[in-house]
Amino acid sequence: MTLIGTHIRPGIRPLVRPRIRTGAAVAVVTGLLLGTAACTADEPADTAAKAPAGGALPEPVKTPAATPDETPAATPAAPAELPGLGPRTRATIKPDTHQVVVVTGEGADSNRSRVRLYERHPSLGWRPAADEWAARNGHKGWAERHVRGDLRTPVGTYRLTDAGGKLANPGTALPYDRNRGVLYTARGTNFEDKPKAGALDYVVAINYNRVAGRPPYDFTRPMGAARGGGIWFHVSHDGGTEGCVGLPRGRMKELMRKLKPTAKPVTVMGPAESLAR
Repeated sequence: MTLIGTHIRPGIRPLVRPRIRTGAAVAVVTGLLLGTAACTADEPADTAAKAPAGGALPEPVKTPAATPDETPAATPAAPAELPGLGPRTRATIKPDTHQVVVVTGEGADSNRSRVRLYERHPSLGWRPAADEWAARNGHKGWAERHVRGDLRTPVGTYRLTDAGGKLANPGTALPYDRNRGVLYTARGTNFEDKPKAGALDYVVAINYNRVAGRPPYDFTRPMGAARGGGIWFHVSHDGGTEGCVGLPRGRMKELMRKLKPTAKPVTVMGPAESLAR
C-alpha cells in the first residue's frame, strides 16, 4: 500500500483506498442479475399464495366437494297392460299365459273386428308381437251367451291349443291336423254371396265348448250341443261368419307361425265395450 502526499498525524490511521478489479465486479453483478431472472421465470404467475410482509400464508381457498345427485331415482314404469281390456277381462288371463290374441269387435251387432297378437315380457309387460289386422266375426255380431245357430261369436277368453286344415302345415308349432277330405272343405257362399272355398285351408280351434288336445273338427261338446261349437280362426271369405273369426290368408298363416304351445296362448274376444269391463 502506498501513501501519496499525505501528512500523517500521530494517532490518525491513514485513509486507504483499496484497488478493485473491474472484471471481477462485473462478473459478480452479472451473476446476481441472471440468477434473479431465472428464479423469477420459475415462479408461478399467481402470487396470491405468497406470504405478506411480516405475516403467515393465507388459508387456501377450499373448493366444495362434489355432492352426489340427491334427485331420487325414477320409479320403474309399471308393466304394460293389454290395451282396451278392463280389470274384469284382464282377470280372465292366467299368470302362465304369455301370448294373447285380442279380437276387438266394432260393436255388439257388427261383424267387423280387429285382431292383434301380444306377448308378455318379463319386465315390460304386454307388447305387440304383430301388426293389427282387419277381421270378420259372426254375421250378427257377438253373444255373451252363444247358442247354436245364432250367427254370433261368443264373447270371452279361450285357449288356443290345436290347429289343422286342408293344406300342409304352414309352420305352426301347435299340433296340426291335416285332412284333405270333406272335414276342412268349405262350400257355398257366405251371407254376402261370396264363395267360401279355401276358408278352411288353415284353422286354429278356439276352445269354446270343445275338448283341448283333439283335432279342430272334433264334435265333442262339453256344455251340450245346444250351446254350439266349432268356433275357429280361419281364412277369411270376406264376409260375416257363422261364429268364427276370419283373417286374410297371409295373416292367418302368420298367426299360426307365431303361436307357441309353451306360451299357453289364449284369445280374448268381444266387442270393445265388453272387453273394457
